[in-house]
This record gives sequence, structure tokens and C-alpha cells, in this order.
Amino acid sequence: MLVSIHHIQLTAPRDCHEPARKFYGELLGLREMEKPPDLKKRGGVWFELSSGQQVHIGVAENFSPAKKAHPAFVVANLNALREKLNAAGYATQDDDLFIGYNRFYVHDPFGNRIEFIEPLSEIE
Repeated sequence: MLVSIHHIQLTAPRDCHEPARKFYGELLGLREMEKPPDLKKRGGVWFELSSGQQVHIGVAENFSPAKKAHPAFVVANLNALREKLNAAGYATQDDDLFIGYNRFYVHDPFGNRIEFIEPLSEIE
């Protein structure tokens, strides 16, 4: 039976390392992880949330960004994150169609869609 999500993987082009570190590491505050030795040669960068869940940025030779499929991250202080992303040049798109949450979307440096949500009960 399913218990939790261990990691999600998003794809990126071969030269993804530094933009991924800036976006996922510096802007979003995720901790970069050491990749297993056998997987290092494939390229990409791995990150970890404080909860132990992971985000793997993997290299795809014929890269095409995920425009619809996306991860959704629960956020404390959604507005502060929006301001931080906007100040770094990332356009955010509000969406109020998910009852019980404030949320917005942004595209990572590679064009992948990322969702950020904050439960309304935590901000009321």
C-alpha cells in the first residue's frame, strides 16, 4: 500500500545544474543532495525538502518542459514566496479554483510548471 511520496522528478536540458541550484536551492530553499555515484554520470541535481521528500531534476536529451503536469508544494507564507519569485524575475499566475487553498503557479527556469499552495485555514 502507498504510504507517501519519496521523490518527484522533473526533467531539464543538459546544462541545467546552475539554474536548478539557483531556483530550487537558493529561491525555494531546498537542500542539494549528493547523488548516488552510479547516477552522477547521468547529470541533473537532486534536492531535499525538510520533510525528507526529494525533488530530482533529471537531464532529458530531447527535453520538453511539463506545461500541464506538475508538482504542488505546500507553503507557509505564500505571499512572501510570490514576492521573492517575482523579485527574481519569475512571473506567477494566480488560480482560485482549488477550494480551501490559496495558490499560484510559476514556471521553473526550464519551463516546467510548479504549483505552490497554502491552506486557507493556516492564513485566516
